[in-house]
Amino acid sequence: MPALYVMIPAALLLVGVAVYIFFWAVDSGQYEDLESPAHSILFDDQDPRHQAAVKAEDAKPDDQAPPPNA
Repeated sequence: MPALYVMIPAALLLVGVAVYIFFWAVDSGQYEDLESPAHSILFDDQDPRHQAAVKAEDAKPDDQAPPPNA
């Protein structure tokens, strides 16, 4: 019986901390995008075609960049 005097407040404290962490995660946007991580597993970063496409996209000039001085 004396163990219950320690275990019940400890359990309530643990539940309170878990609820606080859950609401913190929701408020900070941890659950905003649930689909991208699931889809990212389908893309192989080691695929040479994928790497070439990423490099080509990064090499595109910016539309808003000023023209170079000639």
